[in-house]
Amino acid sequence: MHILLSIQTLVNHIFAGLTLYSGKPVAVCLLLTAALNCLANNSLSEPVFRKASSNKVELGRLLFYDKILSGNKNISCSTCHHPSFGTSDGLSLGVGEGGTGVGPTRTTGTGKNRIQRRVPRNAPGLWNLGATEIRTLMHDGRIEQSNLYGNEFNTPAQEWLPDGLDSILAAQALFPMTSETEMAGSNEENEVAGAANDRIDNAWPIIARRVRAIPEYGERFVAAFSTIRRPEEVSIVEIANALAAFIAVEFRSMDSPFDRWRSGDTSALDARQVRGKNLFFGNAQCHHCHSGILFSNHSFKALGLPAFGPGRTRKFDPLPRDVGRMGESDRLEDAYRFRVPMLRNVELTPPYGHNGSYRTLVSMITHHAYPARSRDTWTKEELVLPKAHWLDKIDFIIEQDYLEMARQRSQIDINLPPLLTNEIHDLVAFLHALTGDQAKAQNFIIPERVPSGLPVSQRQLRQNGALP
Repeated sequence: MHILLSIQTLVNHIFAGLTLYSGKPVAVCLLLTAALNCLANNSLSEPVFRKASSNKVELGRLLFYDKILSGNKNISCSTCHHPSFGTSDGLSLGVGEGGTGVGPTRTTGTGKNRIQRRVPRNAPGLWNLGATEIRTLMHDGRIEQSNLYGNEFNTPAQEWLPDGLDSILAAQALFPMTSETEMAGSNEENEVAGAANDRIDNAWPIIARRVRAIPEYGERFVAAFSTIRRPEEVSIVEIANALAAFIAVEFRSMDSPFDRWRSGDTSALDARQVRGKNLFFGNAQCHHCHSGILFSNHSFKALGLPAFGPGRTRKFDPLPRDVGRMGESDRLEDAYRFRVPMLRNVELTPPYGHNGSYRTLVSMITHHAYPARSRDTWTKEELVLPKAHWLDKIDFIIEQDYLEMARQRSQIDINLPPLLTNEIHDLVAFLHALTGDQAKAQNFIIPERVPSGLPVSQRQLRQNGALP
């Protein structure tokens, strides 16, 4: 990529100089430009994606939309990762167990069933998670490929993670089911949450028993997995592998205008998108972190985003802060660093940042260019947070810790050139060119029913006109 940019700069200088001299382009510039276009079309290697059988994908689809996987049987994976909201939920911080509805209109519940706290971080999109280059997942990378515990993955379950998971995506799929704020509920409410409270791996067999006891699921698992001869053999491993197969195949997205441009269709990008592309790979330096065909180098960076919410605290944290990657690595240099997100379909997944602190791409890019100023002028109007008056204090209590605020301001990894307003809008236009056609058209199959018989709330809400 750096070679490509150097050639681009060379072409620009030669073209400008010779045009001034002769008043019109010359053959050498045309040849160099043609060579540059050839390099540009081939400089980004195609990703390798995991494959799965149609039986396994369809089984995963049903599980993804089925509330049977949650402790109180009232929330599914799709609640926080719905295709209508870019496989996210349109909220700054998610509303998990106890909430009602889907998307930005989801409410925080009422009475004793209302949420006790928000999900600590923004729900990321699920696009292209089947790519084999991905070795870490979650904002803090707490799911990663590693044989530290002898089971191929380093996860919060440590040595208790079950064997047989076929991908890092399958490993990740296990943990929302055991999270109190996401899908499990509190340990007084149901046996799943109670078991997870004792030890995380105690909950998964309970969920597996629920699923395999449903005749249709039992038949589908036998058909999808050659290792399963009888429904009684289904474990949480097969459930996770089926979910991962569905997510990897269904949400693969490589059909954007940028992809057509890479294939030689020079009309695929308009003038503003071309300017944004040149900035992205040039003076704006976006490509240093958002590199490769998936637009991420999968590293961790501190952006100094405005702090709010319950944070992902550790037992000894005095206030609800979020130290990011350091919470997993225990390395001081990782403080406040979060995983660099992939940018395909980013247009569809607002709000932005690990805590959803900016509701538009303009605001998020502006923060990248001017992090200190943006943090100081940030207001709560940037947030998309369903009201919960009983959480008002905890949502913003971190602002009272002046030492913590100073620490966060001092740890910012980005130092980009200043950007003009029109340049920021050009970059936004280019990011829109990374939106896949299928993703934008929402051409995804949502099942009318699921084997558990539990309501597929997303389908009901769509029929009632609540979803866009």
